[in-house]
Amino acid sequence: MSADTATTPTAAPTASAAPWILMYHSVADPSDDPYGITVAPDRLGRQLRALRRLGLTGVGVGTLLRAHALGRARGLVGLSFDDGYADFTEAALPVLRHHGCTATLFVLPGRLGGGNDWDPEGPRKPLLDERGIRAAALAGTEIGSHGLYHVDLTAVDDDALRQETGRSRAWLHELTGRAPDGFCYPYGTVDRRAADAVRAAGYAYGCAIRPPAGLTGPYALPRTHVSQADRGVRLRVKRLRHRLGM
Repeated sequence: MSADTATTPTAAPTASAAPWILMYHSVADPSDDPYGITVAPDRLGRQLRALRRLGLTGVGVGTLLRAHALGRARGLVGLSFDDGYADFTEAALPVLRHHGCTATLFVLPGRLGGGNDWDPEGPRKPLLDERGIRAAALAGTEIGSHGLYHVDLTAVDDDALRQETGRSRAWLHELTGRAPDGFCYPYGTVDRRAADAVRAAGYAYGCAIRPPAGLTGPYALPRTHVSQADRGVRLRVKRLRHRLGM
């Protein structure tokens, strides 16, 4: 299993002080991609090289948070991949290895071997099954939960919220032999109730996109979306925007 293990930060970071975490999804042909979530393997490689030119090495979110808590996050950037697409092991992992990077993969144990049915307009993409998730973990990837079925946690009842957070963690513990430290909110949406449920389920951190004002902290970490259009200049701008808390 990866060394990418999170510890809860000693203080809740503000948006501008939070470590920089990039949000990826699928690594494949981006030609049919109405949601802008697919990055070609060669573009991923160019983005990782651009990050290197900025003095940054991509690591899993757990590793980044542990380093941040110790004041040693300089030179690191978090890499996260949402949804657990099958192309992660096929296309993303070889590129990450080539560039000496690791990442966190947020998966959906309720949809193992299924597809992205929550995207009505997008092409159907297969998701990793049990074997694929284990292979990713053995390759040094931190495995985190994305809930069970990819539902908006701010819109479900209390029982469903407990299932999406607690049951998904238990299933992944059984699947990988390790309870995940990280949770990623589907659609990036989080409120106080969802964040409290993630904490109560035993996770050390939760990833969002742009958390509501006043909620940012270890259970509502902001992230920066990365698309096929992002090259060196755009990544530098996005890094600056993150530093400014924009």
